[in-house]
Amino acid sequence: MSMYPKSFMEIPESTRRVAVAAFPKGSMCMRLRDALGTVFSDEEFADLFPGEGRPAESPGRLALVLQYAEGLSDRQAADAVRGRLDWKYALALELEDSGFDFSVFSEFRDRVIDGSAEERILELLLERLWRARLLRAGGRARTDSTHVLSAARTLNRLELVVEAMRAALNAPATAAPSWLAPLISEQWCERYDQRADSYRLPKGDQARAEHATVVGQDGYALLEAVYRQDAPSWLRRIEAVETLRRCWVQQYYRDHAGVRLREQKDLPVGGNRLAGPYDTDARYAVKRGSGWTGYKVHLTETCEPDRPHLITHVATTPAPVDDSEVTGLVHESLERRGLLPDEHAVDSAYVSAEHLVSARDRFGIDVLGPVSADTGWQTKDGDAFQTTDFCVNWNAGQVICPQGHASPSMAGQRTRTGHPVIKVNFSQAHCTPCPVRARCTKSATASRKLTLRPRDQHEALAQARAVQQGEQWQRRYQIRAGVEDTISQAVRGHGQRRSRYIGLAKTHLQSVLTATAINLVRIDAWLTGTPLGPTRTSHFIGLR
Repeated sequence: MSMYPKSFMEIPESTRRVAVAAFPKGSMCMRLRDALGTVFSDEEFADLFPGEGRPAESPGRLALVLQYAEGLSDRQAADAVRGRLDWKYALALELEDSGFDFSVFSEFRDRVIDGSAEERILELLLERLWRARLLRAGGRARTDSTHVLSAARTLNRLELVVEAMRAALNAPATAAPSWLAPLISEQWCERYDQRADSYRLPKGDQARAEHATVVGQDGYALLEAVYRQDAPSWLRRIEAVETLRRCWVQQYYRDHAGVRLREQKDLPVGGNRLAGPYDTDARYAVKRGSGWTGYKVHLTETCEPDRPHLITHVATTPAPVDDSEVTGLVHESLERRGLLPDEHAVDSAYVSAEHLVSARDRFGIDVLGPVSADTGWQTKDGDAFQTTDFCVNWNAGQVICPQGHASPSMAGQRTRTGHPVIKVNFSQAHCTPCPVRARCTKSATASRKLTLRPRDQHEALAQARAVQQGEQWQRRYQIRAGVEDTISQAVRGHGQRRSRYIGLAKTHLQSVLTATAINLVRIDAWLTGTPLGPTRTSHFIGLR
């Protein structure tokens, strides 16, 4: 397909006349078209298409994401383009326009991902809203995350290895049937004919362990055949075969004793372990006692009272990725777009001493979020000496204990994760005879030890812990609660809870399109003066 850009699409007069007659009070699609004009022009997407070939459907029209605003499938959206007047109005189509096949949506998404243009759709809308003075830099923003379930079903360990074997057999059966046929036995047909479901698998722990061992032996037999010198080399590059190899490395031992499942303690960490053979990007994670297989989406929105609350950044990560790893990425992206806030409200998972300093010094942002408390046992004993009871003399490179004794030195080190820390060890000559030793350490012989952060982080953390105890800080922090409504709107109104597609890239594109759709819905609510929904309370609580 080739792309012949059209910078502006005028609404045909016949479409305008009939649509206005059918919707005398307008509709969301029509109001957005009138207020924002052509939000997405073809020039912004022309690089995703070759210069030669048959003409493609306008990506500018497809990018309007009305499909996600109304929660439609590809077939339903294609039908809406053909049959709905308000969509024809918004997309500037003739009444006689017969639309296009629903597969065009899928092709366009593939082109967006192949061109690494997932963020472009949201960025174009934000630029248009900036020109319309509905968006500005500064002010306040807030971020929160929610889990996204993979489009592939969740599997237990036995289902995982059986499905991985089935997928690895089906791929060569399609690509190289003559090579695979001699390897297939009647037992393989019985074991891998139907998909793995718990009710089809053997009952009892012992029987399942034995079945898992047999599956492991079958998998190694298939891998050995694939990697033989006389086998076609391209078989090793089949995705399902490579997934089988990775899965077997993670799930099985193979030594002189034979093949057996790995013990739970020897499995890779959740961030590296495959959760299924069909969505190899999805991972399993647990948060607050709830587990899921898939991803996590982080939404950042503005929250100024005199402007619509608009989502300005979307990040999609594998499920086990900690929220703190996203904070810096959000700030960098907002800086690139010229949308840095003055104040960024987040929950405790996004806040660390490093974030407090880097956000303040590099981006000029005040991170508003509860920092973690000191976890030492001394904090739970009201009579013990806490870290705050020690005086740090940064210029002299010493720490003074509550009894007035100075530490010999302060040594800079790094944690296992690479973060800089300062280790402080007090002299045993002072600690051993100290009359208040029990208030400082529980060790019978060792002296008191402290682990401090670099000076700027230490001071920022101490200040944050002190400030967040006050009522003024608590009132400021109340603004963060509103992002929960955005998460609810994305999940309940736009299907954000479950991915429509396989893989991290397409799941992220879905999240970006959903965020863009939410922005369109909110702009329409702003134009029509629709107030924000009140906090819901049950009838029981309402009696108080």
